[in-house]
Amino acid sequence: MRELRYLFALLVGTKRKYVDPSRAVEILKDAFKSNDSQQQDVSEFTHKLLDWLEDAFQMKAEEETDEEKPKNPMVELFYGRFLAVGVLEGKKFENTEMFGQYPLQVNGFKDLHECLEAAMIEGEIESLHSENSGKSGQEVSLTCSLFLFPASLVAKRNLRLYLYIYSFPDRYMHRNREITRIKREEIKRLKDYLTVLQQRLERYLSYGSGPKRFPLVDVLQYALEFASSKPVCTSPVDDLDASSPSSGSVPSQTLPSTTDQQGAPPSELPSTSPASVTAVSSRSVVHKPFTQSRIPPDLPMHPAPRHITEEELSVLESCLHRWRTEIENDTRDLQESISRIHRTIELMYSDKSMIQVPYRLHAVLVHEGQANAGHYWAYIFDHRENRWMKYNDIAVTKSSWEELVRDSFGGYRNASAYCLMYINDKPQFLMQEEFNKETGQALVGIETLPPDLRDFVEEDNLRFEKELEEWDAQVAQKALQEKLLATQKLRESESSVTTAQAGEPEYLEQPSRSDFSKHLKEETIRIITKASHEHEDKSPETVLQSKPENTTSQPPSNQQVVEVAIPHVGKFMIESKEGGYDDEMMMTPNMQGIIMAIGKSRNVYDRCGPEAGFFKAIKLEYSRLVKLAQEDTPPETDYRLHHVVVYFIQNQAPKKIIEKTLLEQFGDRNLSFDERCHNIMKVAQAKIEMIKPEEVNLEEYEEWHQDYRKFRETTMYLIIGLENFQRESYIDSLLFLICAYQNNKELLSKGPYRGHDEELISHYRRECLLKLNEQAAELFESGEDREVNNGLIIMNEFIVPFLPLLLVDEMEEKDILAVEDMRNRWCSYLGQEMESNLQEKLTDFLPKLLDCSTEIKGFHEPPKLPSYSTHELCERFARIMLSLSRTPADGR
Repeated sequence: MRELRYLFALLVGTKRKYVDPSRAVEILKDAFKSNDSQQQDVSEFTHKLLDWLEDAFQMKAEEETDEEKPKNPMVELFYGRFLAVGVLEGKKFENTEMFGQYPLQVNGFKDLHECLEAAMIEGEIESLHSENSGKSGQEVSLTCSLFLFPASLVAKRNLRLYLYIYSFPDRYMHRNREITRIKREEIKRLKDYLTVLQQRLERYLSYGSGPKRFPLVDVLQYALEFASSKPVCTSPVDDLDASSPSSGSVPSQTLPSTTDQQGAPPSELPSTSPASVTAVSSRSVVHKPFTQSRIPPDLPMHPAPRHITEEELSVLESCLHRWRTEIENDTRDLQESISRIHRTIELMYSDKSMIQVPYRLHAVLVHEGQANAGHYWAYIFDHRENRWMKYNDIAVTKSSWEELVRDSFGGYRNASAYCLMYINDKPQFLMQEEFNKETGQALVGIETLPPDLRDFVEEDNLRFEKELEEWDAQVAQKALQEKLLATQKLRESESSVTTAQAGEPEYLEQPSRSDFSKHLKEETIRIITKASHEHEDKSPETVLQSKPENTTSQPPSNQQVVEVAIPHVGKFMIESKEGGYDDEMMMTPNMQGIIMAIGKSRNVYDRCGPEAGFFKAIKLEYSRLVKLAQEDTPPETDYRLHHVVVYFIQNQAPKKIIEKTLLEQFGDRNLSFDERCHNIMKVAQAKIEMIKPEEVNLEEYEEWHQDYRKFRETTMYLIIGLENFQRESYIDSLLFLICAYQNNKELLSKGPYRGHDEELISHYRRECLLKLNEQAAELFESGEDREVNNGLIIMNEFIVPFLPLLLVDEMEEKDILAVEDMRNRWCSYLGQEMESNLQEKLTDFLPKLLDCSTEIKGFHEPPKLPSYSTHELCERFARIMLSLSRTPADGR
């Protein structure tokens, strides 16, 4: 009792996130003498605990003069009394008995009152013929068998039960015994009549004397449709014989059609003598099943009567219409009568005299798992805040009635309500707040405790604060050591950082300066916005290979001639300063497009100079990228990976962001390999310097480019994950697919074109977990210690930590079903014979697997991505997507 007082006091006033109940649990274990690996049934454990507490209070209970027995608070709170009335061996008897939890059978009933009624009717409780009713205490705990344990199989079947927030047990009260008996007799009479009506309705809805039955209204409608159908020919069989040749006759294309033969004179009909038939039959006949067996177009699609007069049809239609109307009216009357009776039964106990004792649902205990193992949590109503709270291990979170019902209702999930606790809503002392007599303010938390427990909790809180201070000191010391180490590494790598700054990504912008002209900037915006689809006839290779007429000087000694082969553009001899040309950068789709645009603007460049050539080139490139952004492409071709501007256009980035990005690309230093490109690059760089800081939000600009970098990283995670999946390296695949899914989900939250197909990544993430689960299960089934341990390592390090990711979104039914499949696979071992060490490992592991919380525990660090170029990224993406498209549908 002392340890329980301390435990409950800490729950009320501690500053810790959770309370360690180890001391109380150890005492309970010693008292109950149960196997550590065996999970106690909730009702069994509660019975034992309440009995133990009752005995403890009994020793301290005070004797009262007006009562024969001592007053025990546990009995007053948690126990009720019921009156059992019946006939045994011809003699009437009445027994008043105590009850704590009331076991209810839920199977076959739809709500709580039906279960209670069934538990009290004649013959339900041994041999007692009872017309009994119960008198409850202040709290009633109903242990509902919301699942069954079949004797032949150790498994749990979740059943469904509709819960009520408020319940009125007046019908079970002793004082309402006579009223309840009369109402039960009336309900029995109504149910008997209801059975007759339902049987009568069933005869209308399932009409017929054979094995197949149909609604009578439909039968009459079909008969009416048949009678109203118009006949076309005398016999459908004859018509088929006349229009289709037999298997040994002349092919259909060599003979006239049936209708042609019927309309032609005898002299014009082809000869069908035996000789001619033999000659024709000797030819090779090509069988054409889709033409030779085709039904002629004039054959009726539905059967119809061959002979029927207008008078017969009129009489028949009149009768069928009348009968159909009569049947519809009868059916509707029966359905309305059934609904009225149901409503009458539901409202039988709703009169004022039967709703005087309200009981409110206070707590629901939920179990998830199988018969031999599982996980428990509870929902408890907070009367002060007027909301439901969920108590799940160390997590206490706000919840809702909808979540409670979803977890309690059973169904295809393994979770279902196990125990319901209702409290009397009338007595105020149960939930009434305590107030300070001097100040009149409500007492909360530690203030509600008696002095000895308040001192105990305050001491524990002081110890906790000291632990926090020590922990903070350790963390600060560790952070300082890491900072010193990082500073040392930074000094060692200062020289390498300077050289690394030159290797920027192809889409990364240069810093802009603030001294520039407004006129030229507006002209740039106007040209890009007005982007047209006109192109010059000359190809870029022709332009780039032709030297300007006034260029006759030889390259200086510090330059070299390099042959460059650019895909989709051609081979070029270019002049480049040593160390000033990046061939990998020149291979990117961005640079290819810019070089092509500069080549096509050659005529404008020669006539009007570099600035006009720049405007022409940037207009052509922008028009080309807009076309790519609007193009409908197969899955293996994603132009967003080729061009950052396509990504921006599809996601409706601000025009200023797109303009600055295009300028950065035209101002790339790698364009200095020939005079025309070099001059246009200089113009672009001048435009960049003219952009004012207030005109382009640099934070927004960086955020868009950051999203694009994340998109490329997500693509690489996806590629590596799918490649590993195809190589059946599921552990490596899982880590990459998890990162791909999480990053992709963040991107898609900003727009539908920010990331990749979520269903594709979700499918392979789910399949990867299922494959790993299968591998781990096979290792466990081998029975060898090493293999078993490896299987459990896979489960503990890769399956269990990532299951919450599949349970976060309850709309994803495939993910939830996959989790259930994995759990059921391991729970199925509980009914099998195995060695004790395997049983112990399984019992220790299952609660982790069956934990229903969505809190992610022990998430792995994202795997490091290898360096990659845009060309490699696009090639690998196309290759993996093509391989997926060749996979059969059931394997995707």
